[in-house]
Amino acid sequence: ASRALLRETWRDYSRAKKLPSAFVNELERECSLAQQVWATARKTNDFQFFLPNLERMVALKRREAEYLGYTDSPYNALLDTYEPGSTVAQLRPLFQTLRTELVRLLDLIRQSPVQPQISIMTQSYDTTKQMEFCRLVLKDMGYDFQRGRLDLSAHPFTTSFHPTDVRVTTRVFERDLPSCLFSSIHEGGHGLYEQGLPAAQYGTPLGEAISLGIHESQSRLWENSVGRSRPFWHYYYPKLQNLFPDQLSSVREEDFYLAINRVSPSFIRVEADELTYNLHIMLRFEIELDVIEGRLAVEDLPEAWNAKMKDYLGIVPTSDADGVLQDVHWSFGAFGYFPTYTLGNLYAAMFYRQARTELPDLEANIAGGQLLPLKNWVNERVHRWGRQYTSAELIQRVTGTALTPAPFLEQLTEKFSNLYQLPTSPSLT
Repeated sequence: ASRALLRETWRDYSRAKKLPSAFVNELERECSLAQQVWATARKTNDFQFFLPNLERMVALKRREAEYLGYTDSPYNALLDTYEPGSTVAQLRPLFQTLRTELVRLLDLIRQSPVQPQISIMTQSYDTTKQMEFCRLVLKDMGYDFQRGRLDLSAHPFTTSFHPTDVRVTTRVFERDLPSCLFSSIHEGGHGLYEQGLPAAQYGTPLGEAISLGIHESQSRLWENSVGRSRPFWHYYYPKLQNLFPDQLSSVREEDFYLAINRVSPSFIRVEADELTYNLHIMLRFEIELDVIEGRLAVEDLPEAWNAKMKDYLGIVPTSDADGVLQDVHWSFGAFGYFPTYTLGNLYAAMFYRQARTELPDLEANIAGGQLLPLKNWVNERVHRWGRQYTSAELIQRVTGTALTPAPFLEQLTEKFSNLYQLPTSPSLT
C-alpha cells in the first residue's frame, strides 16, 4: 500500500508540476469564459458564436498535451487525465469491434416487429411518489442515508466530501417515469463507490476513486445490469404498481419491462438507451481525436458530427443545439473525458459477469429485493482499494482477464434478442 501511495502521489505531483502556472491561469480563464459562451450558443443554436472560444480551447489542450508529454498521440496525454494508462492504440480497436456489433444489433432491432408501448412512461406520475420510490430503491441498494442525501438538481450528480458525507441528486418529470428512477440508481452507484472508499486513507490518493471509467462502471452496474434487468422488475414492479395503480395496474410486467428497455436512436446523448448510448460516445471520441491530432478543423465540427450521426445512428440533427453543441464538456476543456463512459459500460459488464460467478444466487437475490449481496461484493472487490491498483490491474484482479467488450456485447445481445425477438446469430467472441 505504501508503494502505491508513493506512486500515485508522485503521479499527481509530477503532472501538476509539468504545467506552468501562467498556462494553468490562461486555461482556467478560458474555461470559465467558454462555458458562458457555450450556454448562449446552445440556447440560440449558433455554433459560430462559440467557434472562437472552442478554437482557443483546442489550441490550449494541444499545448497541455505538449507540456505533459506523450507517446504516439497528443490525445493520450489528455486521456490519461481521466483514465490513467489508457491509450488511443488500446481504445481504437476496442471501439471498432464495439461499433460494428452495436450498429449490426441496432439494424436488427429496427427491423423487428416488436413495438414497445412508450405511452406507458409518459402518463402523469406524481413527482413526490416517484421520489419516494427512488428513495426505497437506493435504501435497498445499501446507499446509507445516515451518510448521504437524495436531492433534486437540474442535472443529476454525486458530490462527496468524505466517505461519511456523500450526496446524490436526481431530476424528476411528471411525464417521464424512467428519468428520475434511472438517474437516481445511476447516481446511487456513484454514491456507493464514494461511501465505500477507505475512510482511513482520506486525504491521500488511496482514499480516492481510481478513474472515471471505474467510477462510471459502478453507476452503470446498478443502472443497467441491475436496474434494467428482469429479476429487478420482478420484485419492484408490483411495488411501483401499488404507488401508481391508475397508471400501471392494467399494464403487464412484460410490457413495462420492454418499455423501459426500448432501443431508439435519438439526438441527445444523455437521453440515449443502453445500446445506442455507446455510439454517441464513439462519435465524440473519433471527432476529438481528429481535432486534437489536427485532421479536422474546429470550424468543420458540425458537418463531421452530423455525418457520423447518420452513419452510426441513421439520424441527422436538425440543429447544432441538438448536435455538436449539446454537451458542456468541450467548453471547459474536457477532451479525453467521453471515452470513460463507454469504458464504464464495458467494466460494468465484466464486473457483473464475475459477480454472477462468485454469487450463484445473485439474480435470485435481486428478484427477491435482496440487493445487499451485490453491494457488499463491489465494496469488497472494487471500492475499498481506492487507487491502490490501476484500472487495468483492478479489472485483471477481479475478473481474471484484461478489458474486453465481449461480456457487454453478450449481455446486450442476449437481452435484446429476447425482447425484440431477433433472429439468433452466432455467439459473439
